[in-house]
Amino acid sequence: MSVVAEGYNAFETTKRPSGVVKYLPDPASVMALIRSGTLKDHVLLVRGGTTTFLAPALSMGSTAIITMSGAPESHLGILSREFQTPCVMTAGLVDSESRYVPGETDDSHFEEIVAALDGKTVTIDCSDSTTGRVILED
Repeated sequence: MSVVAEGYNAFETTKRPSGVVKYLPDPASVMALIRSGTLKDHVLLVRGGTTTFLAPALSMGSTAIITMSGAPESHLGILSREFQTPCVMTAGLVDSESRYVPGETDDSHFEEIVAALDGKTVTIDCSDSTTGRVILED
């Protein structure tokens, strides 16, 4: 097991959920995952912290969330605390130089993260008060 990504921790928790990362780019993909009945098998990967379309998945018991932008004070950070869903925000790959910068980051940054995480089994560690970690399972 190794840390593959780190970001802001939305809230400190001892929960260490694991699952297969599922990239959800739009509301239709969220609804399809919910209808599949496999929501709890996945760690949800979304582009931003203002992704309000993820709310139905939170209310139905999603396991954990990884965002590629946004801060714990964002809408999704607040909802993750409310639903006690571990959430790593503005995750960056530890082996990449690319980092999210508001207004300056192009799509290649997000595509790199999706390529590295989507479909992989990970554990989310939000036990640190400020840093959330995405651990790649062997």
